[in-house]
Amino acid sequence: MTAAEVRPAIEDRLAAAGLPPLPRTAWLELDLDALVGNLAFLRRLAGDGSQVRPVVKADAYGHGAVPIARALEGAGADGLCVATFDEAVELRDGGIRVPLLVLYPIPPALAAGAARLGVAVAAGDGPGLVALVQAASAIDRDRPLALELEVETGLGRGGVTVADLPTTARRIVGSPGVRLAGLWTHFQAIENAATTTAQIARFEEAVAAVVAAGIDLPPRHASASAGLLGDGVLALDGVRPGLAIYGIVPDELDPATIPAAVSDGLRPVMSLLARPVRVADLPAGWGVSYGPTFRTARPSRIATLPVGYGDGWSRRLSNRAVAIVRGELVPLVGNVAMDAVMADVTDVPGRPVDETDEFVLLGAAGGHRISAASMARERTTNTWEVVTGMARRLPRVYHAAAGPVGLRTLSEG
Repeated sequence: MTAAEVRPAIEDRLAAAGLPPLPRTAWLELDLDALVGNLAFLRRLAGDGSQVRPVVKADAYGHGAVPIARALEGAGADGLCVATFDEAVELRDGGIRVPLLVLYPIPPALAAGAARLGVAVAAGDGPGLVALVQAASAIDRDRPLALELEVETGLGRGGVTVADLPTTARRIVGSPGVRLAGLWTHFQAIENAATTTAQIARFEEAVAAVVAAGIDLPPRHASASAGLLGDGVLALDGVRPGLAIYGIVPDELDPATIPAAVSDGLRPVMSLLARPVRVADLPAGWGVSYGPTFRTARPSRIATLPVGYGDGWSRRLSNRAVAIVRGELVPLVGNVAMDAVMADVTDVPGRPVDETDEFVLLGAAGGHRISAASMARERTTNTWEVVTGMARRLPRVYHAAAGPVGLRTLSEG
């Protein structure tokens, strides 16, 4: 690590910002400048007249729902999307006032609460919709529940079929306590041109069926991150960027097919850092961690980092991941424990690594980058699981160019 990259200790940075200390020396850093820049970039891709409603479900993909939502709201996001009603309640309780959409149907008993909070909910067909509409009939007609109809165009997961759409839309339009607020679909495999073309055609057929039924056409949206970053953006009246808002290109897109101007327009928001709780010189033949699956082949210096599978650092990464310290890549060795992972720092040049050194487990330093995508490949999973799996107990430090601006721990925020 160069002198320019050496930062004051996290405790000093937090104290200078008037924030409390961390409860542990492993933490996530969330770059709010990158987040706001990603929103502006995706808005340009969507084009004029298309609302940008980022997806902040699953605790904002592990980044922290309320702080991320506040930053997006402050940067002019047109609305936000979540997956569950209690996620929407958390945002409203956190002071978020932009329009919210729950992307999955909610239990009928929650209809009045959703209407009261001004939260729109997804609706499909069948008994669930009938029960929801019936429950909403008692709602104040001056403040009806907003329903956005999902259209089944080929994902095979939810929504109303094109054939049933006119009848379903009429049921909503003709019922008290509800209003038709949107028409949307979700792509199954944006990288498959034939599949996507067929889905677009079905969605256009659905739109035509609504118009033919004499129903006023509500706002339409279909594209999520991959649809925005690939060729032929279908922005319609709105877009729902998820992974891309956090600066990550979705796994299904081939990086070779994405123009550099597009991939370079996104900056990762999340980094995972840690300082050792112990650094020890161990003799040759010493086992490291439970098992053990790693034994030192020579006298070795081993640093214990206080992050483990209880924090979302998968046990699958045992003996197959690296960290960055002083600009050098070092191997993580031994089985990942619930609360710890060990780094072999024997070959790091200069003075021996000690408890004052800062390690990067996810993020960039010294010309190296450890990405969520590379971590996903090592875990044989997808990038979404890597970031959403970051546990609630990991402290989250929110920062901008000037330094830390917010902190969320289990007891703070």
